[in-house]
Amino acid sequence: MKSMFKKIIISIVLIGLLLCAYFGYDMYKRVYQPNVTLEHAQEDYFYIYSTYEFPDVVNDLYEKGYIINRESFEWVAEKKSNFKNNIKPGRYKLKDGMSNNELVDLLRSGEQEPVKVTFNNVRTKEQLARKITKQLECDSLEVLDLLNDAQFAAKYGFNTTTILTLFLPNSYEFYWNTSAEQAIQRMADEYKKYWTEERKAKAKKLNLSQSEVAILASIVQAEQSVHGDERPKVAGLYINRLRKGMLLQSDPTIVYGLGDFTIRRVLNKHKEVNTPYNTYIHPGLPPGPINLPSIKSLDAVLNYEDHDYIYMCAKEDFSGYHNFAKTYDQHRVYARKYQNELNKRKIYN
Repeated sequence: MKSMFKKIIISIVLIGLLLCAYFGYDMYKRVYQPNVTLEHAQEDYFYIYSTYEFPDVVNDLYEKGYIINRESFEWVAEKKSNFKNNIKPGRYKLKDGMSNNELVDLLRSGEQEPVKVTFNNVRTKEQLARKITKQLECDSLEVLDLLNDAQFAAKYGFNTTTILTLFLPNSYEFYWNTSAEQAIQRMADEYKKYWTEERKAKAKKLNLSQSEVAILASIVQAEQSVHGDERPKVAGLYINRLRKGMLLQSDPTIVYGLGDFTIRRVLNKHKEVNTPYNTYIHPGLPPGPINLPSIKSLDAVLNYEDHDYIYMCAKEDFSGYHNFAKTYDQHRVYARKYQNELNKRKIYN
């Protein structure tokens, strides 16, 4: 009888041990066994939107094929620091073969991967808003609404036209869930970094505000979009015209005012259209930039070449460089050569 009882006890203990081992192994698999699978890649990015709750996260992970077993993921997520009620939006790098434990640790940490946002070759607010938000969660209309908000622009010292001069074309790292307002604030921080006391002093010496420097730089960049080495010379020409009280007579400002960027040859009929950007009619600088000038273009204005030229015309060899002149008669000679070449190439508009 004693022996039988002993056997029963041993059997119960063994069964208990086996059950413990089974449940322990099952728990281990749930927590540490690979559950992330990435098809044809070692890593990929998962996006948690600001509006997401836990079910949205799970559904996205499962429906997009990132996790094999959703139940085990949910179980681990619930056990680890109440992740279910503490969702952190962002862009997260997933690695093939990650366990539920690693995945939950990543998502609850908020340690997202930044995105690189690049904007250049921008002429309008609409283009800028699209380029900034192309890789961000916020919508381009949110950015556009802020750029068109007079009170918001005034907060940074601009109006709704000059606020474009706040943006310095470059590549910037952002977190994907950066809001529209946060993105613009970041640009304001970069703007302040660029405008050092030395650069402010140079602008003051030119009798130009920081926005006016950018507006002039946008014209210089439009006139010389190919060869950066010629921009200080172009800048010097326009500064000469401003100082003499001459009309700037810049063709790119005409094109911008008309809003037709397909125009390759500015004709007299174009120059007669009265827009705020028509520098053949209105003296001084236009009300805003005609593109987003690069830092090199801004520096070209601040460090302009000192000379006596007041006329320029594209070279007839289409090299992208210009012929510069001090007199109108010499300018007409250069202009005729260029116009003849345009006609020869059948560029009429």
